Amino acid sequence: MTALEIGGEALPQERKLVTEIPGPKSREIEARRQSAVAPGVGSSLPAYVVAAGGGILKDVDGNQIIDLGAGIAVTTAGNSNPRVVKGATAQLESFTHTCFMVSPYEGYVEVAEALNRLTPGDHEKRSILLNSGAEAVENAVKIARAHTGRDAVVVFDHAYHGRTNLTMSMTSKAAPYKAGFGPFAGEVYRAPMSYPFRDNDAAGTKVSGEDAAKRVITMIEKQIGAEHVAAIVIEPIQGEGGFIVPAEGFLPALTQFAKDKGIVFVADEVQAGFARTGKMFASEWEGIVPDLITTAKGIAGGLPLSAVTGRAEIMDSVGPGRLGGTYGGNPVACAAALGAIASYEEDGLVDNASHIGEIVTGRLEKLQAKYPEVGDVRGRGAMIAAEFVQRDSIDPNPDLVKKVADYCAKNGVLVLTTGTYGNILRFLPPLTISDGLLNEAFDVIEEAVAASVG
Repeated sequence: MTALEIGGEALPQERKLVTEIPGPKSREIEARRQSAVAPGVGSSLPAYVVAAGGGILKDVDGNQIIDLGAGIAVTTAGNSNPRVVKGATAQLESFTHTCFMVSPYEGYVEVAEALNRLTPGDHEKRSILLNSGAEAVENAVKIARAHTGRDAVVVFDHAYHGRTNLTMSMTSKAAPYKAGFGPFAGEVYRAPMSYPFRDNDAAGTKVSGEDAAKRVITMIEKQIGAEHVAAIVIEPIQGEGGFIVPAEGFLPALTQFAKDKGIVFVADEVQAGFARTGKMFASEWEGIVPDLITTAKGIAGGLPLSAVTGRAEIMDSVGPGRLGGTYGGNPVACAAALGAIASYEEDGLVDNASHIGEIVTGRLEKLQAKYPEVGDVRGRGAMIAAEFVQRDSIDPNPDLVKKVADYCAKNGVLVLTTGTYGNILRFLPPLTISDGLLNEAFDVIEEAVAASVG
């Protein structure tokens, strides 16, 4: 299949501005939302979508917007991937749910088998299915604690792991995720992340991955005691923190330390997993084999599903009835996941991610050469970020990022902002986007930067 055959041929793949964005119909719905939806739920772009596919979102006013967000990497395989739609539709016609813990069904088992096969490492594995990334991370911590008999959990600066009480405790950024929601769970300890752009520039010297890992190991040994640590939980490429790719050698050193000390090493691949980085999982870039791996977002083509997959001896240490959830592994979501996984494996989406990354990185590096405010361009595959700074420094420049994002939205391009300092544009296009749309989007982004700098 070509990219458009994977999920966009029914929707014209072109940017089209019929009204201002948001248009009058979107504004009408937004007015209804104000009295119906809690204000704590925000939206990046208040243009209400009626159709989506390929690289396009069509709103109620007929505007067609280029999608560089993919629902924060949820619709990696496309908003209307035919394999996903076909599988989910067939399952809907059979039955919607039974609860796997009550009356099981084969789809759950098939997804678990696929995850056990696809995730890094050739050891024997087991999987459990859940609903959200936060649920997966929380269950990974439960499993690690049960297996080790230890309590402490080590996480990292700039990390994002979810919005439940435990995963908020594990998340680094206060606003908007944590402020006012405490008290938080105990026995969660934060270690310094390898952040090459800021480590190197701020210190004036290059901080290697091995040196960055030594900082973490020293912190664990001196402040916690390795014998008390159940799990080290890390995103191989940090998502909400700003698409931070740690220096080479950082992750291997931590995995070896964890192995030596009997600590469960957990890779949170909720955002980076499933072809997003140009490999099926981001851990593969440095040959990392996690003890447990958490997945969600791109797993099921937009339907709610997540998983924890890990070493059989660790997963088997938790007895029957101690893990699960009413909706975990819903059969419709499982059918969708099997379709999405087939598309990743058979439709060239991993290669698409690498190709997209080459285009995006090339366009951003041209911007960087022209504008010193583009301080860093980083990422892997179709998970690329540009960090914006004040001219002649590395001080964050969130105001410029907001101006660029607002300009893009008004001109029919959806881009997402992120980062601890709010100064990063992140690019997560669906892997079904065409080269033409991608380049057109970056023409608009270039216009946005030119109009916003100064």
